[in-house]
Amino acid sequence: MDTFTYHNIFDTKGIEYLIIIGFFAILIPFWLILNRKTSVTDKLRGLPGIITAAALRVPQGLFYSRNHTWAHLSRKGIAEVGLDDLLVHLTGEVKIVNSKQENEKISKGEVIAEIQKDGKILNVFSPLSGEIIAINKKLAEDPGIIVGDPYGEGWIFRIKPSDWVAETGSCFFAGSAVTWMGNELTRFRDFLMETTSKMANGSSVPVLQDGGELKDHMLAELPGEVWKEFQEDFMGLEPKCSRGGVCD
Repeated sequence: MDTFTYHNIFDTKGIEYLIIIGFFAILIPFWLILNRKTSVTDKLRGLPGIITAAALRVPQGLFYSRNHTWAHLSRKGIAEVGLDDLLVHLTGEVKIVNSKQENEKISKGEVIAEIQKDGKILNVFSPLSGEIIAINKKLAEDPGIIVGDPYGEGWIFRIKPSDWVAETGSCFFAGSAVTWMGNELTRFRDFLMETTSKMANGSSVPVLQDGGELKDHMLAELPGEVWKEFQEDFMGLEPKCSRGGVCD
């Protein structure tokens, strides 16, 4: 008959194994929690339907106007003009109605086009003076282009600028453009809370998603009076600047 042999775990390496097992028992749940939080943050940044500063497209090498248009000068001296990504995120797919035609002269600050959505309108002011060389006719056929590629295929006009250096002096460029657009997103959040509160006669209206994030195409869902206020606060005329950088 086999005899029973007793081994004291504390006289062996068993205690070391228990310590290691206990360590991993604590570490693994903690690691999973941290990883889940990171994953949620990453998903939120790229989640369709959510607008965050990190998700906004701000290509370098473009000049961004305060009225949410952009301009890019090619080597041939022709500038493309379009709408920036924040404005596109807020309005969603819209109809672009051109106010000017090819070969027309345009001055900075003139209405160059209209954004139309369900009877609501925003005026788009030209960031440049010059002559209109081309109009993007593809936008009439497929308005979704401007949502998918606002800085490429979604350009609105091509203009031969008459005073590029002076008129882009008040624009944002490179790192300053990234900072500015992030600040504009924050400013829009404040604008949204204020205007919707006024609409509700002082009562709070839930316009933000959980966590305070802005929903994509938020402006498209709001009434025309909010569009009028947005026009004034975010897409108004820029100050006119002279060659010396002095602005009115």
